[in-house]
Amino acid sequence: MLEEALSAASCVALQLARDADRYAELGRKLREADPSTALTIARGSSDHAAGYGAYLIMARLGCLVASLPMSLLTLYKAPLNARRTVAMAISQSGQSPDVVEPMRYFRQGGALTVALVNDETSPLAREAQWTLPLHAGAERSVAATKSFIASLVGAARLVANWQPDDRLQAALQALPEALAEAARADWSAALDVLAPARSLMVVGRGIGFPIALEAALKLKETSALQAEAFSGAEIMHGPMALVDEGYPLLVFATRGPAQAGLLELAREMRDRGARVLLAAPADVVQRDLTLPTAPTPDLDPIVAIQAFYVMAAQLAVARGLDPDRPRHLSKVTRTR
Repeated sequence: MLEEALSAASCVALQLARDADRYAELGRKLREADPSTALTIARGSSDHAAGYGAYLIMARLGCLVASLPMSLLTLYKAPLNARRTVAMAISQSGQSPDVVEPMRYFRQGGALTVALVNDETSPLAREAQWTLPLHAGAERSVAATKSFIASLVGAARLVANWQPDDRLQAALQALPEALAEAARADWSAALDVLAPARSLMVVGRGIGFPIALEAALKLKETSALQAEAFSGAEIMHGPMALVDEGYPLLVFATRGPAQAGLLELAREMRDRGARVLLAAPADVVQRDLTLPTAPTPDLDPIVAIQAFYVMAAQLAVARGLDPDRPRHLSKVTRTR
């Protein structure tokens, strides 16, 4: 896991060096189609990457995006209208039937179908009209790291070409260096708090919320921690009842409109006795963990999760577990 997480910068550099014409052509096609809605089709980490892409699409392009409950098609056989729709699937393996079958359905129904997939020979790649390879290389770790980061980058490239936005394109080209720096971030302060923990909340908001979801999943997978992700806007509702003296919270306060509220939430949770790990950029004095930043705030989640992955691998070892052999899990999950 750690080896593959540390290779993310080189994987992203490879991806950015390829398929520029394909992304540009797809961007033109999307502008011509002018879809009214978009659907994301993904599971697990890939669904978190899809959530990040959805934020970018809605914030920058105004196109409404929803995450497809795949069982509507695979189990309930619902007659969904695919016209003026973009269906975007994200997968490392491209093998799971509940990702492949919706792609086939929407393509047959007239939707514009796009697959961000690591295996270009997979069933998912064959079903999509447009395949955008992740170029992350063979993934041996059960807990996905480099392919998740490559998926985030692919989603951002798609948006940068759809909009189009030259500044976002330029910022993407600078990501490999930012990722390499993020991999060197010192998050060892988190180990003393999380190594003995039995449960925790992982908090984010806005474009940073998908990163909180991904971090919580990785803590479950590799450290057997009952980690639950919440939006900073939700904590003050039901989840507040879980917070007592010493309860751990990991807060991702990335740059942008949501940051001020997350900093205030961290302060209030400390006042209530929670053990807060505030991950924030270097200019935030009250931070516990330094959150690396990208060339533009919209790309901050990509470098944030890079720093987290290194710590997550170290945490599993500190808890006496092997991050390369998560309990009950396999590399490819096939669901319907």
